[in-house]
Formats: sequence, C-alpha cells, structure tokens
Amino acid sequence: MKKSLIPFILLIGVSILALFIPAVPGSIVTEGINAGDTAWMLAAAALVLLMTPGLAYFYGGMIDTKNIISTMLQSFIAMGVISVVWIVVGFSLAFGTSKGGFIGDPTTFFMFKNVLDGAPWALAPTIPLVLFAFFQLKFAIITPALITGTFAERINFKSYIIFLVLFSLFIYAPLAHWTWHPDGFLFKWGVLDFAGGTVVHMSAGFAALAASIYLRNKSEEKVAHAPANVPFVLLGTGLLWFGWFGFNAGSALGANPLAASAFATTNTASAAAGLCWVLLDAVRGKKLSALGFCIGAVVGLVAITPAAGFVTIPSSLFIGTIAAIVSNVVVHWKAKTSLEDTLDVFPCHGVGGLVGMIMTALLATQAVNGANTTGNGLFFGETTLFFVHMKALVIVVGFTFLGSLVLLKITDLISPLRLSAEDKKVGADFSQHGETLYPAQ
Repeated sequence: MKKSLIPFILLIGVSILALFIPAVPGSIVTEGINAGDTAWMLAAAALVLLMTPGLAYFYGGMIDTKNIISTMLQSFIAMGVISVVWIVVGFSLAFGTSKGGFIGDPTTFFMFKNVLDGAPWALAPTIPLVLFAFFQLKFAIITPALITGTFAERINFKSYIIFLVLFSLFIYAPLAHWTWHPDGFLFKWGVLDFAGGTVVHMSAGFAALAASIYLRNKSEEKVAHAPANVPFVLLGTGLLWFGWFGFNAGSALGANPLAASAFATTNTASAAAGLCWVLLDAVRGKKLSALGFCIGAVVGLVAITPAAGFVTIPSSLFIGTIAAIVSNVVVHWKAKTSLEDTLDVFPCHGVGGLVGMIMTALLATQAVNGANTTGNGLFFGETTLFFVHMKALVIVVGFTFLGSLVLLKITDLISPLRLSAEDKKVGADFSQHGETLYPAQ
C-alpha cells in the first residue's frame, strides 16, 4: 500500500508544480507558419498515436487469453505515462539546447515552457513548435511499447511502468537527440534516419534482446505460444499500416513531394515484405497464414522507416523483400535457442531496423531528398554514407543493449520484474489487474 502511494504522490506533485510553472505564452509565432503543412502534421501526429492501440491489438492477438488485457494495457498505459514525462522533461532532453551533442538541456522546455510561443523547430520551419513537439511525442510513446512483446506474460506490471520511464529518459531521449537534433553527434556525422530506424526500432529491438537474456529462466521449459485471436492481429496490422503513413510521410514535416514519396515507399515495402514472408514459409512447407503475412508486413514497415524519405520506390520493394527474408531467418534461428522473446520483437524490430539502416546506407540517393548532404549510398558508388552508418550502428547497438541491461537491473532492484509462478499460472490479467477477458456470467 505504501509503495502504491509513491507514484500517486509524484503525479500530484507534478500537477501542483504545473500551477506554479504554467508556461503562459507571450507572443505566439505565426510568421512563416503554413496552414497546409500544419493541417497535414496534425493529421500525421494523430495517425502515429493510432499506431499504439494498433500495436496493442497486434500483440494482444498473439498472446494467451489470460494475458490479453495486461499485454494490451502495456501499450495503452504508455500513452499516459510517456505523455506526462514528455511534457515535464522528455522533450527537453531530446530536443532542448544541446549539451555536447549527447543530450538536451532539461531546462530548455521544462514543463513545456517556451513551446507555445517558441520559434518553429529549425528543421520544421512551417509548423508551430508545439505541433512538432507533439508529433515527436507519439514516437516516444510507441518505442517502449514495442518492447512489451518480449516480456508479455512474464513481467510485473508495476515494474514495467518503472522501466518505461527509465527507458524513455535514459535510452530514447539521448538517441533522439543524437540522431534528430541538428547538434546531435550522429546528425553531425551525417547519419540518415528518416523516421526512426535507430531511434525507435533498433532501440526497442535491442532492448528486447537484453530483456530476453535478463528474464531468461533456465529452470523453466520454453513454452510455445499459440495466438489467442488472429482477427485481433489482423486488426492491429491494419491500424499499424494505416498509422505508419503518418509515421513515415509525416517525418517529411510538411505537405510536400517528399511526404508523398515516403508514403509510396512505405506502402511498397510493407506489401513486398508481407508477400515475401508467406512465400518463404510456403517454401518451408508451411501453409500461407494470416499471422505470417501480418508479421511480414510489419517487418517491411520497420525496415523502410529509416529509408522512407531517402530511397526510390523500386528500392523500397527490394528493402521490404530483403528485410522479410532476414527477419524470417532470425525468427527461426531464435526459436532454436533458449531466448524467450515471446512475440519476436528482436527479430522483427531490432533486426528489421538494422536491415533498414544498412539498406539506407546502400540505396539512399540525393535525387530523392536534397537534405541528404552525406552522399549517395554504396550502390551508387559512394562510400561515405555507408561507413558513417556502420559506425553509428555499432554505437547504437552497444548503447541500447548494454544500457537496457543496466536499466532492467535497476528496475529489478526497485521492484521485482518477473511474475511469480502463481501469478503466471493465474494469468497477468487477473493477478495484475483483477480483470478477465471473459468474466463469469
């Protein structure tokens, strides 16, 4: 009971603090703001937020019936927790005044001061700063939610909340700053990550690998998981695919030809990957499954994310196909190991994001996006971009994997991560939330 008081008191404290730091705007900037760009980015931000409920259905449909509510709630609760964290300090850490290219000054936009009346973001000069901040918030929400598929059915919900906050502050915010802030060191190197290959998918994927290792219980047999509700997975895939147009096309930060190009590459890669996944399964002697197509389609969306605004449409078809093959192979390899990544977050998001970043280094062309000043990809005979990406990938993998292991240990010390054997037997829905999917009549 006493432990339950702590988060309640923290929220009350933050809410009272908001009264004393109301961030009352001065003169709100209107000069240079474009109505069309603003309208599109409002829609894009809403589309990206829709991806989180989509993820809840995608994961919820794959899990055992006694854990569906808890698994889905792990995504939904992120919308509440990360929204508050982002307002207080998250946006400052990611996009505040740079401290050596590694992190933002936490006081820059503390409690969203200087946001309503701030000058537009340097790379988004035609939309209000507050809109840019909330567009970026949606990315910050879904990134830790992606990790939940790894420890579905196995994690204490209160411990998950602690990890959610720590991951957002100490993994996600620094990565976003490195990659997307004009003064971030990866940005200055010339790393191209259009919509989150490193910041979102690799960070979530390699955090998932860390969680798989940390939570592994060698004394327990690895349990095969049959999906409880395939229509949920289909619904989740549809919402993710739909929302991803805001994720990628919105990352053009305006209603312009680049947004249209990113829209097209996003759809093409997902379509190719979904088809490739089920066709590869057929080669292995399996039946063409709804689950297989859905997983493949999401892998294609993951892989095209960093490249969406830098490659041509035919290149995106190639990227989707290659990503599906690589991730499919890793899924089958992982199944033979003792790693228990319940919903294959590492093979799909970690490996998919990695493939996407490599493909960007191979296939990016300045003819698609003139903002790419690093150079063309290796396929076009230039090497600079390729070697920059290889260095960045090593740094991101090491930082996210090792950093997540540390955060998992810290979380475990504060509140035990693993569900007890009894709670697992009853199911997380009832043991953690007192709810069941089908309550007794």
